[in-house]
Amino acid sequence: MSDRSHRILIVDDDQEMCGMLSDILKEEGFSVLTTNDSLEALKILKKEEFDVIITDLKMKGLKGLDLLDEANKVALLTPVIIITAFGTIESAIKAMKMGAYDYITKPFQMDELILTVRKALENRFLKKEVVRLKKEVESRYDFHHLVGRSPSMQKIYDLIERISDSSSNVLIYGESGTGKELVAKAIHYNGFRKEGPLIAVNCAAIPETLLESELFGYKKGAFTDAKMDKKGLIFEANEGTLFLDEIAEMPPTLQAKLLRVIEEREVRPLGDTNSYPVDMRIICTTNRDLKSLIQEGRFREDLFYRVKVIDIELPPLRERKEDLPLLIQYFVNKFGRDSKKEISGVSERALNILLNYSWPGNIRELENVLQRAVTLSQNEEILPEDLPTALIEEVGENIVEKGLIKKYTIKQLEKEYIKRVLIEVEGNKSKAAEILGLDRKTLYRKLQEID
Repeated sequence: MSDRSHRILIVDDDQEMCGMLSDILKEEGFSVLTTNDSLEALKILKKEEFDVIITDLKMKGLKGLDLLDEANKVALLTPVIIITAFGTIESAIKAMKMGAYDYITKPFQMDELILTVRKALENRFLKKEVVRLKKEVESRYDFHHLVGRSPSMQKIYDLIERISDSSSNVLIYGESGTGKELVAKAIHYNGFRKEGPLIAVNCAAIPETLLESELFGYKKGAFTDAKMDKKGLIFEANEGTLFLDEIAEMPPTLQAKLLRVIEEREVRPLGDTNSYPVDMRIICTTNRDLKSLIQEGRFREDLFYRVKVIDIELPPLRERKEDLPLLIQYFVNKFGRDSKKEISGVSERALNILLNYSWPGNIRELENVLQRAVTLSQNEEILPEDLPTALIEEVGENIVEKGLIKKYTIKQLEKEYIKRVLIEVEGNKSKAAEILGLDRKTLYRKLQEID
């Protein structure tokens, strides 16, 4: 989308400032409307939609904060930037608490304003996305609890639909926590075998000594503790699906026996002289490189090609970041219902933290984080303090990096950090002094210098 399509409303009773800001923003390609009357600005806001509002703090008629308050009622999704020549820490804190996107003190660099406007546009887009995605959570992007609208997930949905009614074996690749089991369930429950059983076996969780008897079953007397006949899980999966989770962990001796079951379509329990026919589909998952294991002699190549008739690779969450808002809303809704809490979503700051985290544990980690957040939340939305400290620390905005970009002096960097701390503690100077490692007298002196 071009900047020309972005509309900006400038409100300032200083005509010269209004004109200057308008000229500069128009040069950047924005569509700009200006007014020197804050009461007229409110009438305009009730009739027209803008992407960003820039308003002076002290004006005749409605003050900047009054206009901000009204804008929050009639244009909730539109970010408001406050500019002023009379800035104080207190007014900045009040503006931010009331929902202002940013607070800029005159004189300011025009590059700084343009950068702030562009970030505000991103902020508006993010808010609109959250609203839209709330409506989509229960739509076609939720395919048997698989949530995602990214191109990679749409391809997986299409593939699931095409293969569900076949009997071909499937191998699902992906890092831990990417949703491999959900894909297996989607394949099973969307195909003709959905009326049959889905038998799941975690090859890594069952000891090698028990895995064979669990899979193949046994006859009474086959070994010391075999007090009666037992059907194995392979036989239980007849006319359904056998789901082998983490197939790479299966011992080589059992790999050979599984290969025989696939090739001959029959299973022989331990201690039995007879084999019994089975009609099943096998879906396997792994988070390991099976080709490397084949080269190491730890996985049978012939079995690999038998289970990998169709392969599906699930991308890690860090490679499908566009799915994060949808997943976040899905889990917030889910855990909100489970805990009987009316939580509408996540705050803007919390959402930014979640969107910028690397998610090494993928969807499983995201699910756990949001379950914890919903459990701890005492508000109508998830706040940053509801998130794990380690997650916040990894994502926290790098003030030094910001200083490098804007060419801050040491004094400006200190000013920025003091402001950030004061906003975080909502103006509590004692708390701020403790965080900053200053005594109150020194903090007051620095605040006087900033103001």
